[in-house]
Amino acid sequence: MNNTRFATAIHIMTLLAESPQDWLTSDWMAGSININPVIVRKEIGVLKEAGLIISRQGKDGGTQLAKSADSISISDIYLAVKNTEVLGKKNNNPNPVCTVGRNINTHLNTLFSETDELVLKFLGNKSLKEFTEHFK
Repeated sequence: MNNTRFATAIHIMTLLAESPQDWLTSDWMAGSININPVIVRKEIGVLKEAGLIISRQGKDGGTQLAKSADSISISDIYLAVKNTEVLGKKNNNPNPVCTVGRNINTHLNTLFSETDELVLKFLGNKSLKEFTEHFK
């Protein structure tokens, strides 16, 4: 994942965990992240679809966590926004005549999946509440 989606999502989730009773707006969260509110709204949609947050529209609208911060693991957030393996993407068309090119993706599949499993296990042992405590 060579983008800022995870960092943006965990920033959003940390803000929500810090203010569990408040309905935070995408504009307010965007100010903390220092990005366009449209990007925040996009990630809110992804996090909502994953069941991690709830939101409401209107004058008193905003977003809150769907469950307590101690029941949300960092791996839950990671999986919600993950769009590629940790190590990136494989080459789609390696040279089939080359002995390495012919076999590289088979071996990369194993390496990539083992690395993803390690990352998920590591992040799964950390809750959003534990992460949020770094900011107090």
